[in-house]
Amino acid sequence: MELNKNLLSMLVCPLSKEKLIYDQENNELIAKKSGLAYPVKDGIPIMLPDEARKIKE
Repeated sequence: MELNKNLLSMLVCPLSKEKLIYDQENNELIAKKSGLAYPVKDGIPIMLPDEARKIKE
């Protein structure tokens, strides 16, 4: 299920408050400054830092 583009434009990282980048291939929202990738499950972003995957710069 694809993420709603209007929803994406309103979401920010709860830690850094930066805009998120949607990675369609991995179905994640990327926060570069925070170094986190938030999962999207059934079209719903899981915006909990404890649920996010740490990414490498």
